[in-house]
Amino acid sequence: MGQILALMAPENGGFLSHNLQVIAAVVIFLACYAFIISEKINRSVIAMLGAFLLVAFGIVDLHAAYTEHINWPTIFLLLGMMILVGIANKSGIFQYIAIWTAKSANGDPVKILIRLALLTAVGSAFIDNVTTVLLIAPITIAIVQVLRISPIPFLITEILICNIGGAATLVGDPPNIMIGAAAGISFNDFLLHITPFIIVTTVITIFFLKFYYRKSLQVDAQYKLTLQEINPRDYIRDIVLAKKSIFVFGLTLVGFMTHQFFNLEPAVVAMGGATLLMLIGVKESDLEGIYHTVEWVTIFFFAGLFVLVGGLVDVGLIEKFATYIIDITGGSITLTSLAILWGAGIASAFVDNIPLVATMIPLIKDMGSQPELAAHLATLWWSLALGACLGGNGTLIASSCNLVVASIAVREGHPISFVEFLKISIPVTLLTLVWATLYVYIVFIKLGLA
Repeated sequence: MGQILALMAPENGGFLSHNLQVIAAVVIFLACYAFIISEKINRSVIAMLGAFLLVAFGIVDLHAAYTEHINWPTIFLLLGMMILVGIANKSGIFQYIAIWTAKSANGDPVKILIRLALLTAVGSAFIDNVTTVLLIAPITIAIVQVLRISPIPFLITEILICNIGGAATLVGDPPNIMIGAAAGISFNDFLLHITPFIIVTTVITIFFLKFYYRKSLQVDAQYKLTLQEINPRDYIRDIVLAKKSIFVFGLTLVGFMTHQFFNLEPAVVAMGGATLLMLIGVKESDLEGIYHTVEWVTIFFFAGLFVLVGGLVDVGLIEKFATYIIDITGGSITLTSLAILWGAGIASAFVDNIPLVATMIPLIKDMGSQPELAAHLATLWWSLALGACLGGNGTLIASSCNLVVASIAVREGHPISFVEFLKISIPVTLLTLVWATLYVYIVFIKLGLA
C-alpha cells in the first residue's frame, strides 16, 4: 500500500508520477480513439470523458485546459458560422444555390461533384476550412436530396479537397498562419511556393475521386428531368431574409479575407457576422430556435478532443516524437525535410495539427543554428506546412472540417463511418504525400527555389 501511495504522490504539482502520467495519457487517448472508431458510443461523450479523466488524474491542469489546450478561436468560429448557416438556411438560400448549381450541370452527378470540389478548393484557400464546409455541405445535401443519391461520395470529396485547398495560402489553414508568423513568411510567399503545387494536387485528387466513385454517381433520367423542371426561386421561403443573409455572408467573407489587416481573429469575424444577422434578420421570438441550430454535440466533441491532445502535449510525447524525427536525420537537409513532411503528415492524421505544429516550430527554429541546415531553413518550413495540412486527410478525426462534415452527415441520416472514410482517405493521403515529396525534393532541394 505504501508503494502505491508513493507512486501516486504529487510530483511537480501532478497527482501521479511523471511515468504514470505518460502511461495514463497514452491509455486514455488510445481508449478514447478506439471508442470513437467503433462508433458504439457518441463521440462527444467519449471525448468529454477522456478530458475529464485527464483532469481528474492531474495529467492536465484544469486552468491549462481552459486557457491553453481548448482552442477557443476554433470553438467560437464554429459557433458563429453555425448560427449564420442556421439563419440563412431558414430563408431557403442554400436550396436555391443547390438547385441552380445542379441545373447548370444538367443534373450530371459527375459534373456536380467536380464543381462542388472546385468551389470547396477555392473557398478553403481563402476562408477557414471549417467555414468552407459549413457553407458547402448544406448545399450538397440539398442537391442529392433532389437527385435521390447518396451524399457520401460528395461529402467525403469535399472533406479531402478542403484539407488540400487549405494548404494553398497563408490564411487557408491555422498551421499556415502559425508557420507564417514564426518564420516571417508572407501571403505572397505562399502564393509563389505552395499554391501551384496545391492546384496540381487538387486536379489530380478530383480525377482520382471521380474514378473511385464512378459507380456511385449514377442518376435516374427521370430525376434529372425533374431537376431541370424545378424553378430555383421556388425554394426561397423568405426573400427579405435571403437578401440579408447574402449581405451579411458577403461582409463576413470579406472579413475573413482581410482580417489580418485589421488584426481581427476569424472567430471575431464569424461571431460578428452571426450577431449582425441575428440583429437584422431574426425576430426575438425566433432566437431560441436559432440557438437550437448550433451543433452542440460537435462543439463539446472539439472541446474534449483539444484536452485529449493537450494531455499528450503536457506529458511531452508529441515533443519527443518530433525530436526523434529530427535526431535520426543526422543534419541532412534532404532527410530532415522529408522526415518533417512525412512525420507531420502521419502525426496530423491522428492528432490535431495545431498543437503538432506548435511543437515543431521551436524545434525547427533551433535547427537554424546548425550550419548544415541554416541556409535551407525555408525548405523545412514548407515541408512542415505541407505535411501538417495534407495529413489532415488521414482519418475522420484528423481535422476540424472532417468532424464538422461528419456531424452534418449524421444529422441528415447518412453517417460517414470511420472505416469507410479510411478506404479512400489513406490512398489520397499517401498519393498527395508522395507527390509532395517529389515537389519538395525537386523544387526546393535540387533547384533551390525555396
